[in-house]
Amino acid sequence: MVLTVNGHVVDESPRDIRTFIRSHSYLKETASTLLSTSTKVVGPVGLVYVMQREFAATIPHDKNVTLIGTEDVTTCLVVILRHTGSGATALGHFDTAAHHEGIRMMVQRVQELSIGYPEGRIEATLIGAFSDPKGVSDEVIAGVLWPEMALRHARIFTGEHAMLESYDPNLGLLRIGPFNYEPMRGVDLWLEQNDDFIRQHLSSSPEVEPPGFATQTRMALKHIQEHPFPLVTVFPDNKPHFYRKDESGSWVQVRY
Repeated sequence: MVLTVNGHVVDESPRDIRTFIRSHSYLKETASTLLSTSTKVVGPVGLVYVMQREFAATIPHDKNVTLIGTEDVTTCLVVILRHTGSGATALGHFDTAAHHEGIRMMVQRVQELSIGYPEGRIEATLIGAFSDPKGVSDEVIAGVLWPEMALRHARIFTGEHAMLESYDPNLGLLRIGPFNYEPMRGVDLWLEQNDDFIRQHLSSSPEVEPPGFATQTRMALKHIQEHPFPLVTVFPDNKPHFYRKDESGSWVQVRY
């Protein structure tokens, strides 16, 4: 697979991100264009929300999903892959974990969804990565709603690094699990801390976290406290939880 940037072949890895951007000024221009775009509020109808360390893919004629989105990127990176022949598109929310495997899974999924369509190339778009003092964003780039949110966040806080595909475009279903994680030491003590302490010690970029960060984190910690072994209490049959969109755009759990 050949990597090109604005038609120019990239035949070696850049020394660092800043050198790469200086070598391809086109990237800075397109970033400025994106930043100048007005924001738009969207409703739940046709939307799949991708959380950290998850990705989802779909195709243009998907009757259930027309939009894949994510938020709260800060030092993370959003990777979007689109096949020009089929229109198959995947979006992944990456942090410092599982870059190579996550990208491989996304490329494979887009290729699978493009079978039988005209030939084309895979276009990649990278969005995010706030320039933080710790350099976490550089690490992420170089390596590379909402049902059961507490469970999905818990997987991140307990050190699970693998990327998960959260949406099945063939079935039109959101798929969660099954997965396991190790019990978290000191979770009771974490739950006793105030919001500022949680933000400062459990975020890679506390200065730019949204107001709801501490609340969401507390929900995840509470879930870890109540379900230290999710394969026993959350996924006792070792099967995924499936959700389907209803007419209002809400996710409703279904048996499959």
